[in-house]
This record gives sequence, structure tokens and C-alpha cells, in this order.
Amino acid sequence: MIEVFKTIDKFDNIVTTLLEEEGFWVRHKFKVSVSLEEKKLIGKQSAPKPEIDMLAFNLGRNEVLALDVKAYLDSPGAKLSLLQEEHEVPTGRFKLFTSERYRSLVLARLLQDLIALGMANLETKVRLGMIAGKVNQGQSEAIRAHMQQHDWMFWSPEDVKAKVAARNNQVKS
Repeated sequence: MIEVFKTIDKFDNIVTTLLEEEGFWVRHKFKVSVSLEEKKLIGKQSAPKPEIDMLAFNLGRNEVLALDVKAYLDSPGAKLSLLQEEHEVPTGRFKLFTSERYRSLVLARLLQDLIALGMANLETKVRLGMIAGKVNQGQSEAIRAHMQQHDWMFWSPEDVKAKVAARNNQVKS
């Protein structure tokens, strides 16, 4: 089990490096301060504070990516069918992707939190995204198409591998 956690940490470190090399500043495990009243609005008053796996800031574009970053080593991987679900009350593994009300509230609150911390401004665009270390049964392109329909960012396992390979080729040169 400890090896799984080391591998997950390694995946997060690889993703962080790749994002930084693309001009992002990265912050891990950001808890969004959703109030009790807001939790009631989404139908989850006893839910813990939402936690974003990784925030990636691109100052030049004035954009923040709120990323779900998962190695998915101990699972079949990201599944298109789960990402396509729609829930009024946030449910399941991909709550931010499948519940419009929850997503709107959490991303708006995230921007407010970042503004309060001096890390964003009113013009900062917050965009949802996913970086997956494993995708179920070759669904990468179908997931990419689904994400693009919503203007969400997506890196498939193949994207990550290609970016690592390109980086390694640059280092060797």
C-alpha cells in the first residue's frame, strides 16, 4: 500500500513539473471555504469543505485551472459514463464535473477565496480540468471531446506520457 502512495505522489510531482514548464504556478490540496448556507443550497449541509487537488495559475492568461489530478492506479481509471452523469445534488467521484449547481458554487467561491488571498482578481478566469494517469478502456479521446464541450481542460495518460517524453528529449539535447 505504501508503494501505491509513493507512485501517486510521483504522478503528482510529474504533473506539477509539466505544468510549471508550461508557465503555471502550482498549489496542491486547496480547500474551498464553502459556508453552511452555501452547502444547504447544494443539498449537502454536512459535506466537508471541497478540496481541489491542484490549482495551476497562469498569470499571463490570468487563468486558474482547478484540477482533478488522479493517477487512478487502484481503479479502472476515469470513465466517460461517470463524467457524463448529471446530478442536482453532488454525488459520486466526479462531483465538480457532474453537478452544475455544485460546480458553479465551488468555482465562484474558489475565485472569492483566491481574491481574498491576493492570488487572483475579478477578471481571473477559473477553469475546471482533469489530468488522469489512467483512463478506462481507451476512452481518452471520448473524454477529451466531452471535456472540450464544456471548455474543461484534459490531459489523458497519453498526453502526460508525450509531455514527459518531449521533456526528456529536451533534457538530453
